[in-house]
Amino acid sequence: MDDASERARDPDSGYRTAIGRVAVIGTGVIGASWVSQFLGSGLDVVATDPAPGAEDRLRETVARHWPVLESIGLAPGASPERLTFVAGPEEAAEGADFVQENGPERLEIKHETYRRLDAAAAPDVVLATSSSGLTPSAVQTACRHPGRVVLGHPFNPPHLVPLVEVLGGERTDEGAIAAAMTFYARIGKRPIRLRRELVGHVANRLQAALWREAFHLVGSGAATVADIDAAIAHGPGLRWALMGPCLLNHLSGGPGGLAHTLDHLGPLMEAMWADLGDPRLTPELKQALVRGLEQALEGRDRDAMVAQRDRLLVDLVRQKREAPDLP
Repeated sequence: MDDASERARDPDSGYRTAIGRVAVIGTGVIGASWVSQFLGSGLDVVATDPAPGAEDRLRETVARHWPVLESIGLAPGASPERLTFVAGPEEAAEGADFVQENGPERLEIKHETYRRLDAAAAPDVVLATSSSGLTPSAVQTACRHPGRVVLGHPFNPPHLVPLVEVLGGERTDEGAIAAAMTFYARIGKRPIRLRRELVGHVANRLQAALWREAFHLVGSGAATVADIDAAIAHGPGLRWALMGPCLLNHLSGGPGGLAHTLDHLGPLMEAMWADLGDPRLTPELKQALVRGLEQALEGRDRDAMVAQRDRLLVDLVRQKREAPDLP
């Protein structure tokens, strides 16, 4: 891709959407997975992380991810050789067309990082944070150009799971949000736009609601850790992998759709909501959860589980792409 096309601005957004080079700031679990995703999408990646040995770990992680990416399908020109590792955020951001930041969840560190990124990156480059807990409004206060700061929150592992939550802060330009949505979609992600800032964003809040009741059931002695995991993995989790809860309720309603489900099962839903637990992560509950998981996993190989999980995720994502009637 030549310099002119790399720096092409979307006339409507004012931000770069023809992305050739991505800067990745922070290369831990999430950052390394993003690097793998971007490389597999045929992009140049310039990465940085201050941790000792970070470059070696990153290259080893990319090499470990690469066979899975090959099975998904690489973009033309995709290669691990298109990865460059540099000393700091300024060098990574200079010349980048998009920045994906994955640093520690501490606001003072974010502010220092974004001050440096904002000074080094061209003003028409989007700065996206993978933060799970901090809002773009909190992050962008460190920037002279706050309008280009967005949330680009992935689901782990980003190189396999398509979801990205995109959100603007109080001072974010609409064009920056549009540019981020376009970029993520072009590299095969499934971006959704959040409409307001929330603690934990959307998907993690939905998970938290399930964890809350799961932990309550363990703490109250209603079910074991193994039984709860089985209840989801071999029950509703199979359906949730295909479609969301609103559509599932619509299909459950037969010809009457969602309206029938709400009329028919509404009283039961309300009764269950009223009976849900309100647990606290006491030392006793934490111990019960850890002990229960250890018992459930006794004799199982963790690395084998991760490899099988990734293989099944690849198969599932591929098959979902071949089912155009599923939203």
